[in-house]
Amino acid sequence: MNRIKFGTSGWRGILCENFSMENVRIVSQAIADHLRAEGVADRGVVVGYDARFMGRDFARETSRILAGAGIRSYFCVRDTPTPVIAFELLRRKAGGAINFTASHNPYDYNGIKFSPAWGGPALPATTDDIEQRANALQGQISYKEMWLNHASDLGLFVEIDPRVAYFDKLRELVDFSAIAAAKIKIAVNPMYGSGRGYLDLLLRDAGVDIVAVNDHVDPYFGGEPPEPAEAHIQDFITAIKADPHISLGLALDGDADRFGIVDADGCYIEPNYILALLFDYMIRRKGLKGDAARSVATSHLIDAVAAHHGVKVLETPVGFKFIGEYIAADRILIGGEESAGLTIRGHVPEKDGILACLLVAEMVAVEGRSLAELLADLYQRVGEVYTKRVNLRLSGELAEGIEARLNNPPAAIGGRKITQIIRLDGSKYLFEDGSWMLLRKSGTEPVVRLYGEAGSRKALDRLMDDGRTFVQGDSKS
Repeated sequence: MNRIKFGTSGWRGILCENFSMENVRIVSQAIADHLRAEGVADRGVVVGYDARFMGRDFARETSRILAGAGIRSYFCVRDTPTPVIAFELLRRKAGGAINFTASHNPYDYNGIKFSPAWGGPALPATTDDIEQRANALQGQISYKEMWLNHASDLGLFVEIDPRVAYFDKLRELVDFSAIAAAKIKIAVNPMYGSGRGYLDLLLRDAGVDIVAVNDHVDPYFGGEPPEPAEAHIQDFITAIKADPHISLGLALDGDADRFGIVDADGCYIEPNYILALLFDYMIRRKGLKGDAARSVATSHLIDAVAAHHGVKVLETPVGFKFIGEYIAADRILIGGEESAGLTIRGHVPEKDGILACLLVAEMVAVEGRSLAELLADLYQRVGEVYTKRVNLRLSGELAEGIEARLNNPPAAIGGRKITQIIRLDGSKYLFEDGSWMLLRKSGTEPVVRLYGEAGSRKALDRLMDDGRTFVQGDSKS
């Protein structure tokens, strides 16, 4: 029997191994029981799915279980982006949302992401409760099912199309007229995912000249994980380089909650830099004011922007749920994380790759400059910051001793004196020269994630080398 385990973004598993139809039924019943315990079951549940294999089938099975428990489901009529499901959950004031997605994971994964009534990713207390309920239900027939035609007759199964209301919201948040007036050509890549018919259609409806690639359903995602990182969008980068009229490339991951940005010359722009550029743009050009929130692993370039404009930055553990809390409480203007998640005040407390891409398009259109030029200008005003992340695989001995090493570091690493240690999530060492490194041990594999940041590319390379040496069992003090 496979134990069901919820991670930072819900329960994920490999199809035909632990992610089975029976386990989906069990988790669905556990969520139904959780909703009843919370007293929100009568508000209904938004049920959606991304473009993965059998996503619609799993989602329909969940609606059958919910109906058997007497809970209404608002069922999305087609594969739907995660931020759209979050928006619909809030718009309907539903009791929660169940979304079948494995986001940027490879094609053989699927997952269930539960969002509570406040609209953000579920916090640990919520997922722990659902996880415990689900594992207690294994090995027994613990649920009832209802045929969907009968559920529909009883008002327990309602098909919905959330796209129109979501489009209306984005038209409030983004200046489409400015994008259209700039007469720029934009390339769009939904990576065969549920962002098809969202980012591309919004831009086309505004009169923007776009070229779309990978905009049809492919359950294998073209042979790459549907993650808009540089390594997985080389076909997109090649297409942009081949067309001198393209000013910007916008990519989405499989469920459209993450973004990937490519400049006019085909250069991939790191999400860390995009977050800082948009934060600066929203204050400097749009006239908005407010603080920012970022995860502990995200670039301090955002901090430099905040200091320049006289606002603050709130630091969170890794996981967008913590940033979402600040958005839900209206405490920040913008929130983001280095893994390409972003949202803004007045929107959902959830990552929205569609919104992020549109804001970048607006920024490029209004500023009339490339992203490289905008970044160079930002560096002139706030100082240069360079950042990087690598995964370090551990041998048996290193894996056993890594916790002790991270918890008891020397006074200096690579000749840099440690001035502060932050243990919000992993071990983050701040150095006297303003650089920093973060080491986070993976919970699922013998890997340490090394994040580093410094004031020049050369200094960053040295920092990352010193980080590798420290993890491998040696350090210069």
